[in-house]
Amino acid sequence: MTDLAQEISFMQRALALSHQALPACRPNPPVGCVFVRDGKIVSEGFTQVPGCHHAEAMALANYTLPLNDVTAYVTLEPCSFVGRTPSCAHTLVEKGIKRVVVATLDPDPRNSGKGIDVLKQAGIDVSVGLCEQEVFDFISPYLLNKI
Repeated sequence: MTDLAQEISFMQRALALSHQALPACRPNPPVGCVFVRDGKIVSEGFTQVPGCHHAEAMALANYTLPLNDVTAYVTLEPCSFVGRTPSCAHTLVEKGIKRVVVATLDPDPRNSGKGIDVLKQAGIDVSVGLCEQEVFDFISPYLLNKI
């Protein structure tokens, strides 16, 4: 397990990645994701143009080893629904990830807690709220049904 300072640095890296998603990702929100194994970042991703990879899927595409000892740090709750792309929450479950750290919940009513539920129901260790205010301050203008 990593310490809080390390966890914050991983989420801040995910936040920095989310900035790279703009403006190409619109109308999707700019999300960043890092995969951490043994205290080191092993893969990264951010939301691509609509219809292409979300942040989690990009990180998955860049990582070919098993996910059983990987933690994903994601700035926004993984999507639970299928749109132009598959559900990120379901894909993380299918790929066998064991821990997901999420900065903030997605207020979009199609998701809004459902992505967290998918992960938890699969037995994945989920934490919500790391760097939440910092991430929310950046991402909130890009969210549907802002809180």
